[in-house]
Amino acid sequence: MIVAEGVSCVFGTQEREALAMLRAGESRAAILARTATVVALNDVSLRVAEGELLVVMGLSGSGKSTLLRCLNRLVQPSRGSIRVAGRDVMAMGTRELREFRRSTFGMVFQHFALFPHRTVLENVEFGLEVQGVARVARRQAAEKALDLVGLAGWETKRLGQLSGGMKQRAGLARALAADASVLLMDEAFSALDPLIRRDMQVELVALQRRLRKTIVFVSHDLDEAIALGGRIALMMDGAIVQDDTAEGILAAPATPYVARFVEHIDATGVLRVGTLMDPGMNPGTPGVGLPVVGPDGVLLGRATATGGVSPCASLHADMTLRQAMPTLAAEPDGVPVVDGANRYLGVLWRTAALGALARRAPSEASAWTSLSPVSRSTSSATAHSTGSRHTEPALPAS
Repeated sequence: MIVAEGVSCVFGTQEREALAMLRAGESRAAILARTATVVALNDVSLRVAEGELLVVMGLSGSGKSTLLRCLNRLVQPSRGSIRVAGRDVMAMGTRELREFRRSTFGMVFQHFALFPHRTVLENVEFGLEVQGVARVARRQAAEKALDLVGLAGWETKRLGQLSGGMKQRAGLARALAADASVLLMDEAFSALDPLIRRDMQVELVALQRRLRKTIVFVSHDLDEAIALGGRIALMMDGAIVQDDTAEGILAAPATPYVARFVEHIDATGVLRVGTLMDPGMNPGTPGVGLPVVGPDGVLLGRATATGGVSPCASLHADMTLRQAMPTLAAEPDGVPVVDGANRYLGVLWRTAALGALARRAPSEASAWTSLSPVSRSTSSATAHSTGSRHTEPALPAS
């Protein structure tokens, strides 16, 4: 749905000189000192599939909000290409771009951006009103959107009668009423109280399961990114330093900066057994205590000294490490991992679990200020998290 390639954005009067320095590998600080030009985005490439939720996050000034606004050219990129729904956004003229924004994008802002002189229903139907949709049709669409976000019955209320969470629901309903295929959400929940914020995160996840919108959600909160459950693009100094699932980022941080960014997260509630298991453990190898698998791949148990099969504990591949800990602690020889049909997938070793946690130890203090590498994809990070798997010995005889 969204393909951005080599997008850079600089703010200042010496744009050409700044871009040339950027191509030459000069740092953001050096470009600012020499040209008084701010590098907001540095060669960002990004793909978002239809129906996917992508969280773009980073510290203040990392470029995440600028990237969001470049996708619909509310901010004009200095170079690069952006395609949305197969159309070249960069090639559009003013009128075409305006119409494309109206039909394709819905935006939800941090501070609601609602009109205080309008009722809740009038606010929600505003986008359709601008598009010239007939009054009856837009009212029906607005009422449906309000029902989706749990605000049915509040249509005639004024904004002063709504809580912060309800106002944010109204802002989300306005985006949904226009039936936009792409939702751009900029720190949409950060102004809310913690409890209301968590409720809104749950609401958004539930809505996403039902509606399958393409969502780009900007946040500075890693806990929020994990709660939303989508892919995460982590930014620093205008570049994407890691693009992966929360699990992949926690299992294998791509840089010291990323490691510092995620060090406070309880990885046991995020990392999954299927990520950490050893898929290379061959159940066909004879040996007491080894997994025994039937012709259909289903785990039967462990081999016994008499040539039989004894029942054994197993772990589902989708279990979190926290859920797996009690079983793993009771099984020193490794635990077979299965899928939903009890088909054997591999073995989870204690050393793999401990190793994944150990690799998240904080790195050098300079991680926060080190220069970002150029944007790159690290979708294979999860695979690297298992680099020590094959050093584990085979399951010993019991």
